[in-house]
Amino acid sequence: MAAVMVHSILVVCTGNICRSPIGERLLRQQMPGFTVASAGVSGLVGHPADARAQEVAASHGISLDGHVARKLTPQLMREYDLILAMEPDHLNHISAIAPEVRGKSLLFGQWLQKREIPDPYCKSHDAYEYVFELLGRASQEWAQRLSHQRN
Repeated sequence: MAAVMVHSILVVCTGNICRSPIGERLLRQQMPGFTVASAGVSGLVGHPADARAQEVAASHGISLDGHVARKLTPQLMREYDLILAMEPDHLNHISAIAPEVRGKSLLFGQWLQKREIPDPYCKSHDAYEYVFELLGRASQEWAQRLSHQRN
């Protein structure tokens, strides 16, 4: 099987208001030149990022300003080279609605022992901090691995 060049990444979570907006912005920061977007399997369409997600991201120098949640669709997934999901249930949803993209869908935490990134929604500030830390580590791993394809 030939290697596939990745130029665009879609980050997926449940509502597209906590994890995926942070993951999207971290990847954008660490991977200039890549197209990165996000969506949710049950996206809270039209909503901004969760207030706690915005607060934690801002405390680490990441702005979620302008984020508007959108729902994951088969058409949207076909537009991206790589789809990064936060948990196995998201991968199952992706396979169910667009089986043709299964081969380009992986966990965001793939390089953290395929770790699931837990949903911090309606949880403590510490939960959001923990998720931010996991997303930061995972995005650094993705940036390192995908930057090699450009060299």
